[in-house]
Amino acid sequence: MVRFLRFCTDTATGYRHDPEVANGVKDATTGSKNSWFAMNERKWMVRFIFLESVAGVPGMVGGVLRHLRSLRKLKRDNGWIETLLEEAYNERMHLLTFMKIAEPGWFMKVMILGAQGVFFNAMFFSYIISPRTCHRFVGYLEEEAVLTYTRAIADIDAGKLPKWKTLEAPEIAVRYWKMPEGQRTMRDLLLYIRADEAKHREVNHTLGNLKQDVDPNPFVSVYDDPGKPHPCKGIEHIKPTGWERQEVI
Repeated sequence: MVRFLRFCTDTATGYRHDPEVANGVKDATTGSKNSWFAMNERKWMVRFIFLESVAGVPGMVGGVLRHLRSLRKLKRDNGWIETLLEEAYNERMHLLTFMKIAEPGWFMKVMILGAQGVFFNAMFFSYIISPRTCHRFVGYLEEEAVLTYTRAIADIDAGKLPKWKTLEAPEIAVRYWKMPEGQRTMRDLLLYIRADEAKHREVNHTLGNLKQDVDPNPFVSVYDDPGKPHPCKGIEHIKPTGWERQEVI
């Protein structure tokens, strides 16, 4: 399913990348700027805007459904709602940041409208049926997002995106991520966003390992031994595959 969605998204956004790079056979910084797989600044921005326009859907769907469930059962949610809504808000900030750099045309807006409608409804019914499967699915989607931003950063380092070499991050990004002076280039911005996506990957894989109805959210829990590595909101002890249930419960 993830591979199929990846294919559809790649097709919709005109994204191409050397399969040898994707498979780790060839360094992402090599290759001709004029090859079939070459991406320019416009193509990357189209992809970023499309991806982030739907990336904020899963967290909102999960947060809303768990919120309604909490109200319906007159019980607390053990901290899951806040984390899911924070994820949705963070993804929306990615989109708003890119919107300060480029404004999509009417065709892109129509594609976003259609994709959001399909994805929201699919996630809504899927989360009702199996929230654990949805979190696992989103974890894999976030892995694809990490790969996308990694390749974009590699293209900047390889000199394939000259317009972004000195492009400054928008003011909205500087305020949101509190970007320090001297570290506010487009490359720095993508590093921040990639870190966010890596965190979402960890969070969703971890939530997918838990018992959905009874386990507390380990990312907002207080631990007896703070010095021991444990889930947190930062990236100090990040685990790409998530935390196993026996590690946090």
